Amino acid sequence: MKLTVHRDVFAEAVSFAVKLLPQRTTLPILSGVLLEAGDNSLSLSSFDYEVSARTEVKADVDTGGQVLVSGRLLSEIAQRLPQQDVTLELDGSSMKVTCGTAKFSLLTMPLEEYPQLPEVQGPTGHISGEEFAHAVAQVTPAASRDDVTPVITGVLLQITGEHLAMMATDRYRVAVRNVSWSKADSMEDVQALVPSRTLAEVGKTFSAADSVAITIMTGGERELVAFSAQDKTVTSLLIKGSFPPVQRLFPDAITNYAVVNTQELIEATRRVSLVIEREAPLRYSFSADGVLLEALGSEQAQASETTDGHLVGDECVVSLKPQFFIDGLSQTGSEFARIGFTPTDNPNKPGPVLITAQTSKDSDDQPSYRYLLQPNLLMR
Repeated sequence: MKLTVHRDVFAEAVSFAVKLLPQRTTLPILSGVLLEAGDNSLSLSSFDYEVSARTEVKADVDTGGQVLVSGRLLSEIAQRLPQQDVTLELDGSSMKVTCGTAKFSLLTMPLEEYPQLPEVQGPTGHISGEEFAHAVAQVTPAASRDDVTPVITGVLLQITGEHLAMMATDRYRVAVRNVSWSKADSMEDVQALVPSRTLAEVGKTFSAADSVAITIMTGGERELVAFSAQDKTVTSLLIKGSFPPVQRLFPDAITNYAVVNTQELIEATRRVSLVIEREAPLRYSFSADGVLLEALGSEQAQASETTDGHLVGDECVVSLKPQFFIDGLSQTGSEFARIGFTPTDNPNKPGPVLITAQTSKDSDDQPSYRYLLQPNLLMR
């Protein structure tokens, strides 16, 4: 194998191929990146039995062939090469990387031990890269990081007709985003539970794509989802198990709510939370005078601040974890946010608050994105 490829194109391709590889693996062969040259193109791929990534770039190929080398090492080398074309050449049991006066030699791995990448085939739908990336960014913060319960470490993709819903929860909050998309005729009422870390990386990678193809392959021994755009493809093994029925947690209607300036309330929350310990909540009092934020319960320091807010209905006091609250507010992507209060019979245990976007103080809310947050017990 011998070829020449543009330096920046090569560096970006290697970075994509190794991005989702695990930092540590029990099988060293799975830390490799597979390079295949032929037909004036170079393909790079990685696979660890759970996630695969493959991309293809243009190259001046003298001799075709395949080679498997350390992915992380190749990525570090590619990012630091000088701004000249890169030549790759297989020389016995090593691959030579030459760029200007910089020369590297990487030991190859046995190709026969490398697993075969999964084939992408099945019902496919399409969505714009920008909208896909935005929706992914809105829901993934709510996914659990606790591997003890794998089913809530994922994001559920729920497809019904021309609509795609993404939802995530960590038991304390639920984020749901609904988008329209173009589906295949054979794709009806399909669900796929995708690891949130993988989905977050895919969203960032394909944010500039005109269209992202989503293929869901279920029914076999290995159920997969594939995301494809811009000569790049990522596949992920789906999480097995039943996702909690979080949709039923959302109230049918809320008549008691406050409309706030999103950024003002975020900044106030960050300031007041400076004096509290990690995981401690802030107390929010919503009234006709605005929103009063209070950091209570600390002997070393206390803080309070008031921001503007328009209240509809009764006054309400809730105790919320500041970072969880900021996550919900920031992902509305709008100047104003509506904070709805669900009623309960116990005044010391308020119901969940529902955060939605609002374009102005007096407009209706936009329920395509909904964020439901469970308050803490009130501190008296």
